Amino acid sequence: MHDPLSDVLAVLGTKSVRGTSLEAQGAWALSFDGRLRLKFVAVARGQCWLTLPDRAPELLSEGDVVLLSNTRYTVASDPALEAIDGMALYALPGQNTVRLGNGCDTVMIGGGSGFEEGCASFVLDALPRFLRISQRSPSAEAINRTLQSLHEEMRQEWAGAALIAERLADVLVVEAVRAYIATGATPSIGWIAALGDGKIAEALKLMHSDVARRWTVPDLAREVGMSRSALTQRFSQKVGRPPLDYLTLWRMLLAQRKLAGGEAIATVAEDVGYQSQSAFAHAFKRRMGRTPRQGAR
Repeated sequence: MHDPLSDVLAVLGTKSVRGTSLEAQGAWALSFDGRLRLKFVAVARGQCWLTLPDRAPELLSEGDVVLLSNTRYTVASDPALEAIDGMALYALPGQNTVRLGNGCDTVMIGGGSGFEEGCASFVLDALPRFLRISQRSPSAEAINRTLQSLHEEMRQEWAGAALIAERLADVLVVEAVRAYIATGATPSIGWIAALGDGKIAEALKLMHSDVARRWTVPDLAREVGMSRSALTQRFSQKVGRPPLDYLTLWRMLLAQRKLAGGEAIATVAEDVGYQSQSAFAHAFKRRMGRTPRQGAR
């Protein structure tokens, strides 16, 4: 039986978005724009303030790790300072370390995970815009180590660094999801939230393990030991869409990946559960906004 999270990472094409560091002393403030990616920031030394739109400033200290998802943010020695554009400081190729002032009272390392075009929202919509990971969490230590490794690979430019960076991006996303589930807080709606619910997670695994099967709600309900109405209601509450609607979305994301890889439209249609190319083409265009042939290009 498949692991839905592993399936998602394989299909959405997770990729590394640089490994960066900041060494600062004195008064400083940098702003960064929002991107369709996951951003990880770890404080390796000292402390700083993190500010997000419509949110009170957060004081980060050595050992803290935060996850940022598709949002603008500012890091500063003092939240009252006017920030300069941090993106410009990292704009040049190979400019992965920025130094402000004559020392390094504060040291931060960062990294990110991007996704193939059109796929980012599937992950980002299911994660919070901001997540502070407890220093006592195993995920905080794992993310910190991974960021250090990512930064070292990018800095040294060793042979195979690009491939290792992509694998480290996968690790970062998995640790972020684990940390989110481990918070125990009421999660936002999305398939990631559903991974923490035994029955709904089981239904997800069933659909992922046999995506071409002509699933019905009664089939799924019987497999997970729930009534049809209870499954539909609970699945919709957790995932944000009914079971078969989720299945259609997942089929189209999977189909997009296969088409981009050069597989024939007829083969892809059959692989994701459609007996006719026309039915598949209609479903693909309705969900993805383009034809299968355009998806292949």
